[in-house]
Amino acid sequence: MAASVEELYETTPQIIELSALNAKNSFIDPELYRKLDVKRGLRDISGKGVLTGLTRISDVRANRLENGELIPTDGELFYRGYNIKDLVKGFTSEGRFGFEEVTYLLLFGELPDEKKLKEFTELLAGYRSLPTSFVRDIIMKAPSRDMMNTLSRSILTLYSYDDKADDTSMPNVLRQCLQLISLFPLLSVYGYQAYRHYHDGKSLYIHSPKPELSTAENILRILRSDKKYTPLEARILDVALVLHMDHGGGNNSTFTTHVVSSTGTDTYSVMAAAIGSLKGPKHGGANIKVVQMIEDMKAKIKDWEDEDEVSRYLLGLLHKEQFDRQGLIYGMGHAVYSFSDPRERIFRYFVEKLAMEKNLEKEFRLYALIERLGPQIIAKERKIYKGVCCNVDFYSGFVYQMLRLPKELFTPIFAIARISGWSAHRLEELAQNGKIIRPAYKPVGEDKPYVPIAERI
Repeated sequence: MAASVEELYETTPQIIELSALNAKNSFIDPELYRKLDVKRGLRDISGKGVLTGLTRISDVRANRLENGELIPTDGELFYRGYNIKDLVKGFTSEGRFGFEEVTYLLLFGELPDEKKLKEFTELLAGYRSLPTSFVRDIIMKAPSRDMMNTLSRSILTLYSYDDKADDTSMPNVLRQCLQLISLFPLLSVYGYQAYRHYHDGKSLYIHSPKPELSTAENILRILRSDKKYTPLEARILDVALVLHMDHGGGNNSTFTTHVVSSTGTDTYSVMAAAIGSLKGPKHGGANIKVVQMIEDMKAKIKDWEDEDEVSRYLLGLLHKEQFDRQGLIYGMGHAVYSFSDPRERIFRYFVEKLAMEKNLEKEFRLYALIERLGPQIIAKERKIYKGVCCNVDFYSGFVYQMLRLPKELFTPIFAIARISGWSAHRLEELAQNGKIIRPAYKPVGEDKPYVPIAERI
């Protein structure tokens, strides 16, 4: 007799017992990592990443070498040798949207002139169209409550529509990457619209993108029922996309892109793997945690501008007495940056402007207060090997809230930005024609003699 759906997905006593057996025989004493000098997570004892590759695409700098010693400094981020601060200042001061321009830079290693940028923008717009009936047959069927899973499923399904899906020649992979860069916004937003219709009973609307609009403008257009947005909203979403496009070769999803690309597999499988990596709350979901933490704080403290009251709440977070009791102030700290995250510093200026347009200055002042107090409280409470600073996730969730983006799309927006970086790194990996990436794991289990089944206890 076939099992029901509920029975198939139930955690039975048998599964619980087997899980306990697995846990017992999977545990490895953390002390062994130190004793055997194994770089767990590809990071050394100071938290610095182990070098596993070379890249020309982007660079993260957070220290300087002085007399043979690394001295922490304000963080800097470079795309193809250009400081991110200069790039953002350049296209915003000159009145352009930056996503398409910086995508060109990441992919091809140089900034386009006006003619090349116009041609490239038109190329992306031409690819911003899904196969016939794809929305009806794929996106609208069995919509997932998690938009990253929806996005991954859609990407893997597009493999079936591509007659050259397994062709890993550079021109073909570039064509596939450009198409996916163009389609990620549609797949993400349409997936959300399907979910809110079938699960929440909301009205369903599928707006078509406009070729003359930027990526940021089209995201807001196809998301909102009235298709309307302000110029400032579109500009700030565009800046957010640029700031999230790449972050060196060592972040988890980009490293995943290199690892999976090194096997020689197809582009769709590579991007689905990167999406799976980014979905994890330790990687792409941090901004949602920041928003939830702030909402909890706003409900529990009386005066949002009282430094003592805010400090007590932050201290309660570290002592596992507040919010999710994990002992974390979300949005604080970064694996690389000690003194400052350059993306957060750039973003903060635009966040304040948007908060003024939305009459949310009080909320912005609360965020700014936490930004100032958080690192001080962490430094007093915990021994840390480097400084603690506010990271880009701290403000990005607040921005997305002000842009009326649903929480379900926070991480997909990250993916919409990062697909440009993933594409550049995939092409870079294929250009090397190198070996498969295969790190070593040291076995620490014991050898055992075989026991006949009748004699096993």
